[in-house]
Amino acid sequence: MPLRAELPEEGDLVIGTVTSIRNFGAFVTLDEYNKREAFIHLSEVATGWVKYIRDHIREGQKIVARVLRVDASKGQVDLSLKRINDHQRREKVQAWKNEARAMRLVEQVAQGLKIPTDEAVDQFGPALVEKYGSLFGAFEVASVDAKRFQKENDKVPWVAAFLRVAHDNIVPPSVTILGTLEVSDPGPDGLDHVREALLAAEQVDPDSVEVQYVGAPRYRIRVRAAQYKQAEETLKKATEAALKSVKAVGGEGTFVRA
Repeated sequence: MPLRAELPEEGDLVIGTVTSIRNFGAFVTLDEYNKREAFIHLSEVATGWVKYIRDHIREGQKIVARVLRVDASKGQVDLSLKRINDHQRREKVQAWKNEARAMRLVEQVAQGLKIPTDEAVDQFGPALVEKYGSLFGAFEVASVDAKRFQKENDKVPWVAAFLRVAHDNIVPPSVTILGTLEVSDPGPDGLDHVREALLAAEQVDPDSVEVQYVGAPRYRIRVRAAQYKQAEETLKKATEAALKSVKAVGGEGTFVRA
């Protein structure tokens, strides 16, 4: 079962390979649509007047283009190179690379299930694309939140193998936020009290909270998490734990968000 429709839709961004260049335009095969042929008219190659088309594209070149028209009855697809900006081009290339990587990971899932890759794709490919937007998106969710993925795909035989491959191959995206703690205690046991306060901050979440010495009484607190909201919540809990600890024994403390 294919993961994509047989034809793209108008407005879609597509990856293609230039196969033939003529004075009036260029023919392209669409890499994501089973090498279906598409056409770029000379007027859509670049902004302004194009004197020599080969100054802009060449045979064998990978291109990102926007779909202008689709004639499903004739199987014709017209593209534009000029109606796309650099940011869109970079995003499309990255998404294409991600999907190519995802297909290699599907091969590993298939090996774990001891079935052919095509059969594995048929079992879960289309459903995951519909649910998560792409196969790579499914692997990212499985890596970041295995419990969520398990719940959303309950009672299907391939989930365990899919989760193993995601865990072993996908590094979860993360954000990092910083702040500065100032904690001090002039008492005879002040050094121990400061150390206990900093430890209280790290113990909120040892996997994501890190406290670094800057110069007494200043300490940098760094929090890593999958999302900003989660990071902010963890940072708040960590700083509150440190300040509560040091103030409970007569010390002082403040926090400044970076």
